[in-house]
Amino acid sequence: MEFNIKKKGIYRFIEEGEGPVLILLHGLFGALSNWKEVVEKFSGKYKVVIPLMPIYEMPLLLTNASSLSLYIGRFIKFNKYKDFTLIGNSLGGHVALMYVVKHPKKVRRLVLTGSSGLYENAMGGTFPRREDYEFIKAKVEYTFYDPKNATKELVDEVYEIVNNRGKLVRILSLAKSAIRHNMSEDLKKIQTPTCLIWGKQDTVTPPEVAEDFHLLLPNNELFWVDKCGHAAMMEQPGEFNRILFDWLEKQN
Repeated sequence: MEFNIKKKGIYRFIEEGEGPVLILLHGLFGALSNWKEVVEKFSGKYKVVIPLMPIYEMPLLLTNASSLSLYIGRFIKFNKYKDFTLIGNSLGGHVALMYVVKHPKKVRRLVLTGSSGLYENAMGGTFPRREDYEFIKAKVEYTFYDPKNATKELVDEVYEIVNNRGKLVRILSLAKSAIRHNMSEDLKKIQTPTCLIWGKQDTVTPPEVAEDFHLLLPNNELFWVDKCGHAAMMEQPGEFNRILFDWLEKQN
């Protein structure tokens, strides 16, 4: 499937299919392509929306998780989405949680996979060896259970990002803001039905993070995906889609 990126106002996004709205939020090093299999599976029954978050375009002083959540709020309002499901991976999950806390009645359902918001193992600190391609390759492989998922295209993408000073500074600023913004107390207030889909071998947001989310969120179900790291929708798309489809059907 070739993605058709729409441009409306200041926003760039994918919008495929018709039906109930699913809004997918990518992570810090994520891209629209991370959700390719989800779009293919769900666009026959749902309207699948993926906003391109302006991680590298924000003013440096405003490059933080709160600003991204505000951006997503404006995007949702601009497109007049109603009664939607928010689905977030990694930082995208954190942004989704922040939005739900401020707009609890607007979100019908919430799905988190490898979400930050409690604690995580940073992918690379300050990237002291950012010009070392093999070092960056090892860092990308670290996010997966099977290092074969760290394709050359993916490694090249991350290598380009961390060797671009403007992009790297924003990446580090966002990562630090996410670590500072712990949501332990906020989670107890979220009544939105929530689905947690977690890789059993996630090394970035390890299984105990999922267990803490499961303990703190009042209305959630936790599902494990075996032989899977930080991005279940990429590494085990068949199992991820099966769990998500069944959970959404049950919630209807």
